Amino acid sequence: MDENALLKKKEILIRHLKRLDSLLVAFSGGVDSTFLLALAHDALGDRAVAATIDSVVFPKREKEEAIRFTALKGIQHIILLADEILSPDFLANDPKRCYYCKRTVSEKIQKTAQEKGLRYVAHAANMDDLGDYRPGLRAAQEMGIIAPLIDAKLNKEEIRLLSKEMALPTWDKPSMACLASRIPYGEPITEKKLKMVEEAEGFLSENGFRQCRVRHHGPVARIEVERDEIKRITEFGMGGKIIERFKEIGFLHIAVDLEGYNSGSLNRMLDIPRQPLDIPKKKEGLSNNGL
Repeated sequence: MDENALLKKKEILIRHLKRLDSLLVAFSGGVDSTFLLALAHDALGDRAVAATIDSVVFPKREKEEAIRFTALKGIQHIILLADEILSPDFLANDPKRCYYCKRTVSEKIQKTAQEKGLRYVAHAANMDDLGDYRPGLRAAQEMGIIAPLIDAKLNKEEIRLLSKEMALPTWDKPSMACLASRIPYGEPITEKKLKMVEEAEGFLSENGFRQCRVRHHGPVARIEVERDEIKRITEFGMGGKIIERFKEIGFLHIAVDLEGYNSGSLNRMLDIPRQPLDIPKKKEGLSNNGL
């Protein structure tokens, strides 16, 4: 990777952030949002504020890590209670599920920004997100949420490299997505299912499996881990522990996906072209949504 080109992207991002008079960053505590928040705080100081959604669709440990980071950096941090779980459209779990959720969350964050006198709201979508089915990006765009990392043309690998250079604790953190993404489209979302997935994935993480997913197929838990960890997960001792714990959680059958971890694997069932999001043309280095 061209180090000079990467540093140039970072410089472009910083320059864009400095043009904003105030910013509320949608902060999940993951790799991308931590990187964006850290740079926004460096650029804007107290005029950069973090907002984290407290919801059953996100693991509690993610919120706790987000709180620790902002406390360490001295960044103002707002916790917002989400109510997407009350939306019949979201619970029905059709292919636009992420759109309904992002729309609800974006409205709440935008309202908070207005109440706090913060002019812009940003989320941490990156270039890699444009290559898959991501209806939530459309909702954010419609709500006027800016995407600085996309405007700087940064992808996940580049964000990790820059995060490592900045000594951010998340630089090698496993990718995370909302727990609803573990439930196949068409299967209703319930708090019970989300809790089962959270507990199952938490158990795998506690036992050393860094990048993992537990897909909820009714009574069946389909485990995805990195391919080089499949052998370990099927060993008698570990396998027995997983079977015992997963049955306690409520699963009747436990399966291991031989293909291994595959982000967005449930999108395969959709007959939808994987077209990139139509990003508005920029004007003088700024996107139409403010950056």
